[in-house]
Amino acid sequence: MAQYTEEVSRTFSEYLLIPGLTTKACTPDNVSLKTPLTGFGRGEKPAIELNIPFVSAIMQAVSDHNLAIALARNGGMSFIFGSQPVDSQAEMIRRVKKFKAGFVVSDSNLTPAHTLADVLKLKEITGHSTLGITEDGTPNGQLLGIVTSRDYRPSRDPLDRKIKDFMTPFDKLITGQAGISLNEANDIIWDHKLNQLPIIDEKRRLQFFVFRKDYESHKEYPNELSDGNMKLLVGAGINSRDYRERVPELMEAGADVLCVDSSDGFSEWQRDTIQYVKQNFNGFIGGGNVVDRDGFLYLVESGADFVKVGIGGGSICITREQKGIGRGQATAIIDVAAARDEYFNKTGRYIPICSDGGIVQDYHLTLALAMGADFIMMGRYFARFDESPGRKIMINNRYLKEYWGEGSNRARNWQRYDMGGASESMKFEEGVDSYVPYAGKLKDNLDQTLGKIRSTMCSCGARNFSELKNNAKITLVSATSIVEGGTHDVIRKDSDM
Repeated sequence: MAQYTEEVSRTFSEYLLIPGLTTKACTPDNVSLKTPLTGFGRGEKPAIELNIPFVSAIMQAVSDHNLAIALARNGGMSFIFGSQPVDSQAEMIRRVKKFKAGFVVSDSNLTPAHTLADVLKLKEITGHSTLGITEDGTPNGQLLGIVTSRDYRPSRDPLDRKIKDFMTPFDKLITGQAGISLNEANDIIWDHKLNQLPIIDEKRRLQFFVFRKDYESHKEYPNELSDGNMKLLVGAGINSRDYRERVPELMEAGADVLCVDSSDGFSEWQRDTIQYVKQNFNGFIGGGNVVDRDGFLYLVESGADFVKVGIGGGSICITREQKGIGRGQATAIIDVAAARDEYFNKTGRYIPICSDGGIVQDYHLTLALAMGADFIMMGRYFARFDESPGRKIMINNRYLKEYWGEGSNRARNWQRYDMGGASESMKFEEGVDSYVPYAGKLKDNLDQTLGKIRSTMCSCGARNFSELKNNAKITLVSATSIVEGGTHDVIRKDSDM
């Protein structure tokens, strides 16, 4: 007969942290948010350590090269989505690895043969007013000129006017040579009163732009996640279908770590994928998703360097509705964390776990970490920002961003839900197409979220995640105490009366 567990499957909203002693040394500026991403032996240091406990979800609507750069500069890591052709995924990896603080790869490019109508259309799509005009319209083509909003007047100039007739041609541009330092580039900008400086190589191919408006942001980010060569760290999502073709190109492009993206990681297909990477590339790879100790141990014994925990808890995920598969995220984390600690005590090897899904409020992040998660993967949180790939649109006088699940028909990521059959199509959806409230720049929101985590940790008497896991006091809450914890018995001034 079936195995039954009498334990109630619980969510983060059913728990609260009880304050511990806050010592004088326990202040937000003394709190470390460093956490391991990959496994390590007792007494060793992890090969990859995050400076903040966040990674972005392996989703089309979340993790492209732009968000990967922004998140790595702030201490976290993105896993570039795998539901795209391998060459485009590899190119995103290369863009992250080529990034230099202050040096921006142009993603708004046209040829001299394009028209003003093309300029306006591209500006609407990207929001960028500076366009690189190259011989072939690519980001690294031979630079022939630039176009800015000062080169045309939409109200008077005909839309079919060719770019070659109004662009600022190359011979009138001031440029910098590849290899120039950021300080040198900024000196040129200030000396010549420029708004932007194109950086070209010896063959006049466009490499980067340095913008005057970014001067303040060019200062080094203290939490930047980079390797010994000062290149940002980035991950990549793969599936258990085409990994033999995909993985070699991603590793060649410079991916620092891979992760098998699957709604159910407790499978022999995932074991084969993990072992292929470990045996052929000796690379780092995470597995998942699982929700209990059996799934965790299976992936660890298969060679996983970290394990993702969570099924059906994402804001756009409907796996539980469709298949009846899953577990409350809090219960899943508690169970897997216990298995992780037991495995460490038995073998001397620590395998980090990632909490994926179930985050509704910011305080849930600290709860997940206190319950045993080493880092947290989020989709909805990051989809709201300027740096995510989703379109920003206005509906009912409110700015929103598009956000769709990998299990939706829009993503068409059937490999993520592959059960080993031959059919290459989605039988039913396990995710939805939606909107999330637009929230602005990643850094502004992230700083506030991290501030909340540091403050909560201080209230728990913890200065790092090891102390938080070992010393946190957590209590179940009743339905009425949840009501008590919010606004009640008053009329808020911002409400409709």
